[in-house]
Amino acid sequence: MLFSSTTFIFYFLPLVLILYYTVFLKLPKVRNVLLLLFSLLFYAWGEPKFVLVMICSIVANYIFALIIARNQSKIWLVVMLIYNFALLFVFKYLTYTMTLLGLDIINITLPIGISFFTFQAVSYVIDVYRKDTPVQKNLMDLGLYISFFPQLIAGPIVRYTDFVSQINNRRSTREKFSDGIIRFCIGLGKKVIIANNMALIADKAFGADATITVAFAWIGAIAYMFQIYFDFSGYSDMAIGLAKMFGFDLLENFNYPYVSSSITEFWRRWHISLSTWFRDYVYIPLGGSRVSSKNRFYFNLFIVWLLTGIWHGANLTFLVWGLYYFVLLAIEKVIDKQFVKINVALRHLSTLLLVLVGWVIFRADSLTAATEYLKIMFGGAAFANKNVIFYLNEYKFFFVVGFLASTPIFKDKKWFNTISYFIAPIILIVSISYIIKGAYNPFIYFNF
Repeated sequence: MLFSSTTFIFYFLPLVLILYYTVFLKLPKVRNVLLLLFSLLFYAWGEPKFVLVMICSIVANYIFALIIARNQSKIWLVVMLIYNFALLFVFKYLTYTMTLLGLDIINITLPIGISFFTFQAVSYVIDVYRKDTPVQKNLMDLGLYISFFPQLIAGPIVRYTDFVSQINNRRSTREKFSDGIIRFCIGLGKKVIIANNMALIADKAFGADATITVAFAWIGAIAYMFQIYFDFSGYSDMAIGLAKMFGFDLLENFNYPYVSSSITEFWRRWHISLSTWFRDYVYIPLGGSRVSSKNRFYFNLFIVWLLTGIWHGANLTFLVWGLYYFVLLAIEKVIDKQFVKINVALRHLSTLLLVLVGWVIFRADSLTAATEYLKIMFGGAAFANKNVIFYLNEYKFFFVVGFLASTPIFKDKKWFNTISYFIAPIILIVSISYIIKGAYNPFIYFNF
């Protein structure tokens, strides 16, 4: 079920909220069960059979944590990791692996959001092993943590240590509820108004034949850069807003990444929950930057970005995209002192250009397609045709809004916070009008 669907906005969400704040208002324990049941229903809406995968993940990791809490066994920790990543491999990578090996292909449908809820489950059990959190003995409460529908299918990835205190000790206030509504409306607008319109241009450019021009290749790449940001950050805003409506606080997942003046800064601002997960559960356990040799440091960095690429999907483009960022970050570490001396504006532009090239690799269907697209961008075709003028004229509003909304120009402005109470309903009405009309409504991160 999409947040940006009439089913969710007009039926699912109102029903949950009405029950949550009326029938179960003074029954906090039962409220959690209510949220768990509706979370499972939310996940089962599209493909009911995959809710069994979710339930197996919850039950298995509940048992793993109980065993590990009792005896601190590394063997059981390894078994837990094998179980979770084997489950992820079968559903997400087995078909592609068989294709590469030339074997008979078994087409396995990808359960939505499996990477997100698997990472949450793994982090919980590891935290129990590290004694960073007590084991959860209530299966329903652990189930709520892993399946909580606002962030279930596309994050942000929530740490159990940040969530556990809110399971039975959260406060629902009018202020938090209204803030949640506004945040949801803004996220919906990002997704439906900006991302979906940018997707029309990006799909046209990346799906075009060899007659695509240099100018249109750049327009398509920039459109995709806006699409993936507003698609994913919009979803995160909706998730954070929905959580607030039920009294939960989720950590931020984006912090205006396109204002970054280095690749290092970009990854501190983009998909923060994923970067933090890899830092805490892969990079630091490997030794991080506190190692005796530079070679080991670069090896640690390599492993993190190799896994980051693989996490995003079963395609060589994602693997190369991850290693591309490993190379960029390694270079930044080498030239750090010289790099900071460069003019800030130049650093910002160079960072945006490198990120844009990365998004072309990420978006392309194959490495060959990515290479051909980049060749065209950098002069491998005619410069422009009528398409360029048409798309710039037709979508200029969305490009301007996308540019402004990707900067913190309005952030923390008291006047903007005040008028947001009036802007949010307008954004909601416009977004719903797009949804009702059946406008193009893809969602990139459902694939992860």
